[in-house]
Amino acid sequence: MMLGVLGIGFAGLNWLKTQNLTVSRGLLISIIISLLFSFICYYSTDINNTTDYSYASYIVSFSVWFFGAFAVCYIIRIVHEIASLRILTNYLAAVCFFQCVAALMIDNIPAFKLLVDSIVNQGQDFFDEVNRLYGIGAALDSAGVRFSLVLVLITSSLNNSIKTRENSWYIAMLLIAFFTISVIGNAIARTTILGVSSSLIYFFIGSGLFRSIVKMESIKLGILFGFLLVVAIFISVYLYNNNKEFYDQMRFAFEGFFNWIEHGEWRTGSTDKLNREMWIWPEDQKTWLIGSGKFGLYEFSTDIGYCRFILYCGLIGFSVFAFLFVFNALYFMNRYPKYWMMFLIFLVLTFIFWVKVATDIFFIYALFYCLDTFSDEEENEVEELDVIGNNEKLDENSLLYPRYV
Repeated sequence: MMLGVLGIGFAGLNWLKTQNLTVSRGLLISIIISLLFSFICYYSTDINNTTDYSYASYIVSFSVWFFGAFAVCYIIRIVHEIASLRILTNYLAAVCFFQCVAALMIDNIPAFKLLVDSIVNQGQDFFDEVNRLYGIGAALDSAGVRFSLVLVLITSSLNNSIKTRENSWYIAMLLIAFFTISVIGNAIARTTILGVSSSLIYFFIGSGLFRSIVKMESIKLGILFGFLLVVAIFISVYLYNNNKEFYDQMRFAFEGFFNWIEHGEWRTGSTDKLNREMWIWPEDQKTWLIGSGKFGLYEFSTDIGYCRFILYCGLIGFSVFAFLFVFNALYFMNRYPKYWMMFLIFLVLTFIFWVKVATDIFFIYALFYCLDTFSDEEENEVEELDVIGNNEKLDENSLLYPRYV
């Protein structure tokens, strides 16, 4: 919320500086879809006589995410003189890496745990009760969703960013963050495994290591990846065999793998609970169409995203909501063709996340829209999603030109 307010101020400053208010077509269409979704949710609460406006006010959340993202990108641009996907990815990787380290410190250093708990109230009593790792405002599935997206972003930077692939230091730091998030992030929230698996597939497809002609930069990337993977495995195996708490955390984090290896069946406690008692659907035609106007977690005793959205605003509302993320993914796939696989993964993950939890990932698209915003006045390097400080005008035939209304 604070970043959102700050972002409004920065947007005003940017408008005064440029004397030009531009909105990309993608963002404009996203706003319209969000308004329509909010209206449908409000209508659902109205005809059902409820006061649960969880998603009836989605346009407000949409705006907060956008202006918060605008503040982040604007500050990055001030500090680095450019705002690019590569730089943004570095910061997001650092934040997630810090959350993993903070979670370990909270779990192992009582004084640090007391300090964090005295400042941030995040339901830590529940985390202690179920013996779950948590960071500073990062826990459970919401953390797992963010970890997953950042893992895909890291892989995208390793696969596509020329500046990253040319710098061994950048590669090493990103890989250290990648393996740390993959292991510790999965102990915080097992949803992270979705990001780990999709990122590994993305890496092996897009890294250039398995082409008929392998470039030297791809060989360097492969060597660093292999070396740090061996280091990560060695450290994890050592701690697994010598540290009881790490042993328990890994048994929880990779419960599905352990059950598969030890019992020949892929299953976890959470998936068993989902399949056993959480698939709850509407019982009448009206609720199927427009919902019940109730979203609260304990209204229907389910946390499954598909169930909660349909129970809240029906198939009509859910279809509009789903279309928002289909549109965002397709828009950026077309906008940045070199990154089409990253946005395809984001789209697939969106629909997979809803099997487990009711959340959305517009916050990541908000950052892309903000990176896109600055390029109306400055040349944008398609390959890097960089905004660079010169005054060259866009060519009329450029792919970047027909984006603004």
